[in-house]
Amino acid sequence: MAKKAKKTTKGSKAGALKVVLGVLALAVIVTFGMRNIQHETAAVEFQKGFGYVTWSPEAYLGESSDESLAMMRELGTEWVSIHVTWYQNTVWSGDIQRTSRTPTDESVIHAIRKAHELGMKVMLKPHLDLIDESDGSWRGEIGSLRESDWDNWFRDYTDFIMHYVDMAVKENVEAFCVGTELSTAATAKGYMWEDLIRKVRSRYNGILTYAAHWDRYQDIRFWDKLDMVGINAYFPLTKKLNPSYDELVRELDKWLQEIDDFYAMVGKPIILPEIGCASADGAAIRPWEHFQRTDVNLELQKNYYKAILETFWQKEWFYGLYWWYWGTNPRMGGEHNRGFTPQNKPAQEVVREWYSKRSPR
Repeated sequence: MAKKAKKTTKGSKAGALKVVLGVLALAVIVTFGMRNIQHETAAVEFQKGFGYVTWSPEAYLGESSDESLAMMRELGTEWVSIHVTWYQNTVWSGDIQRTSRTPTDESVIHAIRKAHELGMKVMLKPHLDLIDESDGSWRGEIGSLRESDWDNWFRDYTDFIMHYVDMAVKENVEAFCVGTELSTAATAKGYMWEDLIRKVRSRYNGILTYAAHWDRYQDIRFWDKLDMVGINAYFPLTKKLNPSYDELVRELDKWLQEIDDFYAMVGKPIILPEIGCASADGAAIRPWEHFQRTDVNLELQKNYYKAILETFWQKEWFYGLYWWYWGTNPRMGGEHNRGFTPQNKPAQEVVREWYSKRSPR
């Protein structure tokens, strides 16, 4: 009996040890799993951003650019999206190429390093645009008629994107945008975008997003492969040349409800990779339009900025925005300028006020 009892005790100890080891192993798995979850969640942080843009090959290299980035940082900007544009001739040509307006690699790298030196994080944001827009076409219509042409286009587009992915890896860029407003291509060939995203992730471990056009973001089918939903939020807000602040806020509520419903389906952090309007009468009617032929209206732009920030800031899905746009000349903009930039205008001070606030997420 004593021996039997001893065997039973030994067996009990062994069984207990197995249980303890099992619990410890489970704890390790859970702990590492939680760490991974926490890391993935922490990687997407609130982004107080600006889009930084040039259509010149060397402008990012100059002292003026460095000074302009420093002025942007002084407003409280914590993230900067650095834009670099390649082109194809027409929506059907598929001939993706650099042009004389494409920033050089040297200049893009300089801007990235300067932004990091100033304490800002970077989103690298390659754009594809058209050389010939004489027929009113734009990048959202880029596409192909034959399957073989689609294959060729995606091969060349992938090469274009991977060139900057490699740059992002070497320069420790924190976020990357795999495409901007390519509505036809993004909705017609979703599986090709998934292939592209897999290839990007094989080399780059930063945050990934895509910048969808404001009226097509719900049609994208590869949001689950990305870390953030990106909506270029140029929502039409009025039919008036000079709406009041309250009118802008009321019109934004409609779009806010639409995004609320969309977030309930996708469950992803949402950013606005581009948003803004010109400082001219009528700019909030079609905020995406570049060429305003009306009177300068600095107050409208200021109210637009304030309405956007007031409306979006506390939404649980909202993880920041990038105002379109900040230029490489620190003296651009000003009281007589109708363009998009808020530089040296009242809207700049709205940004300063809000970017001084504690990030809500």
